Formats: sequence, C-alpha cells, structure tokens
Amino acid sequence: MSNNFAKTFLAENKETYEKISEYIYHHPETRFEEYASSEFLSSECEKEGFQVERKAGNIETAFVAVYGSGAPVIGFLGEFDALSGLGQVPNKTSYEPTELNVGHGCGHNLLGTGAFAAACAAKKYLEDNNLQGTVKFFGCPGEEGGSGKTFMVREGVFEGVDAALTWHPSPANSIMSLSSLANYQVYFRFKGLSSHAANSPHLGRSALDAVELMNVGVNYLREHVVQEARMHYAITNTGGISPNVVQADAEVLYLIRAPKVQQVDEIYKRVCKIAEGAALMTETELTIEFDKACSNYIPNRSLEKILYQSLQEAGIEKPDEEEKAFAEKLWTTLSEGEKESYLDIVRGFGYVGDGSEFEGKYLADSISAYEPSKEVLAGSTDVSDVSWVVPTAQLTASTSALGTPLHTWQMTTQGISSYAHKGMLRAAEAMALTAVKLLTDKQELEAVKQEFNEFKAANPYTCPIPAEVKPSTLK
Repeated sequence: MSNNFAKTFLAENKETYEKISEYIYHHPETRFEEYASSEFLSSECEKEGFQVERKAGNIETAFVAVYGSGAPVIGFLGEFDALSGLGQVPNKTSYEPTELNVGHGCGHNLLGTGAFAAACAAKKYLEDNNLQGTVKFFGCPGEEGGSGKTFMVREGVFEGVDAALTWHPSPANSIMSLSSLANYQVYFRFKGLSSHAANSPHLGRSALDAVELMNVGVNYLREHVVQEARMHYAITNTGGISPNVVQADAEVLYLIRAPKVQQVDEIYKRVCKIAEGAALMTETELTIEFDKACSNYIPNRSLEKILYQSLQEAGIEKPDEEEKAFAEKLWTTLSEGEKESYLDIVRGFGYVGDGSEFEGKYLADSISAYEPSKEVLAGSTDVSDVSWVVPTAQLTASTSALGTPLHTWQMTTQGISSYAHKGMLRAAEAMALTAVKLLTDKQELEAVKQEFNEFKAANPYTCPIPAEVKPSTLK
C-alpha cells in the first residue's frame, strides 16, 4: 500500500470515522455494558462488507469482524468502553460534568474508531489488488477494569492471527515500546453480626472493622514487596450509613499490580493472609471473589520497527491556530505537579527525548524517535494477554494537549476535537500501512513470527483469569 493510497482512502472517509467516534463518545458505557457502542460499530463493520460474529468469546459486547480468506491474518484491536465519574461536556476549557457523569476519559471512542478505520483501509487494499489474506477487526469491551481481551484470549478468540496492531490516544506520537504491569482485581467481603452500637456492642461483629484492619495490614505490606508493585483499593460497601449500628456487611475491592504475573500472584496470596487475619481478629466470615486479571505486555521489536516506519511515512499534520489556543487554555487548568511531570506522561507512551521540541508549545507536532525500552509502564492493559499469544505492537498518536493525564476531565473534553480526530486518522494510517506490509512481504512477517516463536518457546502462556470467572459489570 502506498502512503498516498492510505492517506487518500482515510481522507475520503474522514467524515464517516469522525461520526463514528462522535457516536461512541456521546454514548459512553462502562465495562461490559457497551451495548449501544458495540452494536453501532458492529453494524458499521457490516456496512463495509465485513462478516461479523457477535458475542465473541461468550461476551455480550465483544465481536469479531472478518474480511478475506487465507493467510496471513492481520488483526486490529479496538476498544470502546468509558469510565464512570468522567462525564464532561466536550470542547470546554473548564470542568462541566454531564448528568450521567460517564465519559471517555481514556479516549476509547478514538481508539476503537481508529483501529476500525485501519482495518477498512487494509481491506480496501486487499480488494483493489485482489490479494489473498484476512483482515480481522476485534471489538474488545471492558478494558477499563474488566480485562475484556484477557477473557477473549482465554476463550481462544485470537487463535490463528499472525499479527495484531493497536494504538492509544495520548499527547505524543511514538511507539509504545514499554512493558506493563500485570494485575489481579479481587473482592474481599466480610460478614459479621449487626447490633446496637451503644446498648449491645459486645454482641456485634463488625465487618467494617475487618475491612479497615485489612487495609492497615496491606499498607504495612507495601514496604515488603518489589519496588514496582502497586496495591490500590476501594471500599465498595461500608455496611450502611448508620453509626449507631454495628456493620454486619462490608467489602473492599483490591487491584494488585507488579511487573510479572508470578509476582502479582505472590503478593495476592500475602494479601489473602492479611484478609484472613482481619477476619480472625473481628470474628467475621471472609469471602474472596476473583474479579479479573491481566498479564504483562510483551513487545515484539520486529513488528514495532515496521510500525515505526509506517508512522513516519504517515507523518504529522501541524495543528492550526484554534487548536493551539484551545490547548494553551487547557494547560492552565493543570496543577503545577501535572505541568512539571508532562514529560513523564509521554515517556510512558514510548517518547524518547528531552522535551526540547515541545518548548513553547502545548501540542505535539513531531514524531518521537524509536528506541526499544526495557522500562515498565506504571499501568496495565489487557492488550498484554494478546501479546502473549499473537505478535503485537502498539503506537500512540497525539490527540490531547501536552500534560493531559489519562482518566481526567481534560482528556474527556478533548475527545472529539479536530486535533483528536487528526491523531486518530494518523494512527489509522500507520496501522494500515503496517498491515499491508505484513500482507505483502513474507520476509517482514516471518521476522515478526520468528521473534514471537522464540519468546513463546521459552515462555508458555497461562491465562491469569481462572476458568470459572466470568466478565462482570461495575457493581
């Protein structure tokens, strides 16, 4: 595929992809409840001539759209879930939450649409050149706290795919070459006895006390785990709002992260012992419910090199004056800490440099150099589990102002801006160019597969989500 073909195809269909992005943006849905977004995107796939399998992997909102036949098989990973608490009126430079208060604070309306656009461009190339090969677009729900792709991997949805491509919105343009943190997400529920907190407190057994004791114990554990580990928790049930009642039921949700799944598992077992100790101290009953998990990301350097070359070929369109002014206003809404750490954000996405090219600017207008990184991103993604079973590469394209943290109202407000849509189509072009190189150059694909097979031979994959655990919505 020539660069001109990719650029021309995406430019001709620009309005279509912008409308799809806007539809998903205006129908924000949290994990595994993306019914409107999933059906809309599935229908768009069918309009483009893809054969669509809905409820892929027995997940209501997952789907696989397929075009072509035979090898090679190139997959594109698309997401479309939103986040609670991040509703925001678009294109505003002040916090204006929506009534629903659910929003695309991680840009997944752009992510899913950009991956779809890339799949459409690759499909068009196969059609126009009458070539053998298969393009698959994977509609992947529940990335935010649900590990939808990990469930899909467990159910064999990605079997037979030769290479997978995806991207993520951010303030930068680079190859996402860092590994990531594996994680477990687990509910700890305590059951006690209610009683009058003044008249007969000795008859009660407080589940809330158990939660608090558990949290204290885990906080002491932090000193005795690997440096990169993270343990987050949310008290999801305090047992009520009456202080004069001994709380009989309480629940805490833990998210445990570390660079390797084995490390997460070791920490998880220690956390379970702390929970058991809290139950013993309070004479309450403990129930543990495993919610979800994901592995650490395995970069494929051979595929990253091709993707980087394609990103360079796609190039970058300079922001216009209106986009610059909007970004500058958003910059003023950031805290001093956010401003000072703006380079840390883009480095997490694979940016290489000292930031000198950003001096006096609020939007990235260049493409970072590519250097394979041995660093670990202090975050998690379910793309990781795909990377254990299929050679995978990711890029990021600038869709937001420098300094914009993910999972903030500032990220949400930029979600359907002209600058965001430019970044979305830049990512689509780079992925489409990469896909066609893999479809037409056996040597390129063979190098990618050889690297993957060498890793796989030494590192057999085990899905971190137990077979009995099913995808769950936010509770």
